[in-house]
Amino acid sequence: MTRVALPFKIDKQFSWKKLLVPALTAGAFWTLAIVSFVLSGQAFALINFGYLGTALGLGLGLYAILPKPQKPVGRRISLLLIGLYLFGFVGLLGRENIQMEGVWWSLINGTYYAAVWHYLVAKIVGPLLFGRLWCGWACWSVMVFDLLPYKRSAGRLPGRWDWLRYGHVALSLAVALVVWRLLGIQIGTNSGAAISWFLAGNGLYYAVGIGLAVFLKDNRAFCKYLCPVAVPLKLASRFSLLKIGTIAANCNNCGACEKVCPMDIQITDYVQAHQRVLSTECTLCQTCVTACAKDALKLSTGFDVGGKESLRLRVEG
Repeated sequence: MTRVALPFKIDKQFSWKKLLVPALTAGAFWTLAIVSFVLSGQAFALINFGYLGTALGLGLGLYAILPKPQKPVGRRISLLLIGLYLFGFVGLLGRENIQMEGVWWSLINGTYYAAVWHYLVAKIVGPLLFGRLWCGWACWSVMVFDLLPYKRSAGRLPGRWDWLRYGHVALSLAVALVVWRLLGIQIGTNSGAAISWFLAGNGLYYAVGIGLAVFLKDNRAFCKYLCPVAVPLKLASRFSLLKIGTIAANCNNCGACEKVCPMDIQITDYVQAHQRVLSTECTLCQTCVTACAKDALKLSTGFDVGGKESLRLRVEG
């Protein structure tokens, strides 16, 4: 019998238990897809949520079965599949503005289209289960920022620079109200105005994000200081069932996890405290899990409240 050669090798430490999270993630989205389809009768609901669940499940599954050097491939595939789908199919072809301004306009107009459902599922309800999985595995901005060469930052800017993203949310709402109330323009879905705003907004995000990355030598500078999406995500992810678990007995305090963490989380602080990683900055990218040679980190489920922030600050001078 001829054996079929796989294009990749399976991790020697692989166990079927590692496919539990991919299966649960895909299952949750497919459950949502079926329920939405039954309630609305719209095939798009079935296709949309089913596709997202399949893409996430595939990426997480590949991460689970691939050996450590190849594990990032799973996340890259998930980012591309979901990012290109949401940006290209839902945004451009579907003519939907699924940025934050699109949410405000949908709420103002009383029309609950893609933007509202997208935020409700991915940014509010979903994080209660999966934390900031969106940021690590599905964001079309991260899809681009991760291609930049500044993967290891010098740390967070000291002070409360991260409060800028709260200002960004307020500015977004103010702009939506000004356009609606003062200019009398109602930007609904499936309109040229909606797609123009979507393209212009994303173009601005990419330009600012890449500029910040180059200036601060940090791929995720936009995510840390300016991204408005992080605001609802951080609030909901405090109560997430899925977080990075720690095994203090296995840790030799080498610091490898902190060196590669794109969000500058001081992971060893949580390890030494025998806690899961409670930082709401964690995007569950699992880069730290991959870097740990002692298997002191892993995905885990449980009931605890996050929000205890231990972040590595940038040293001035």
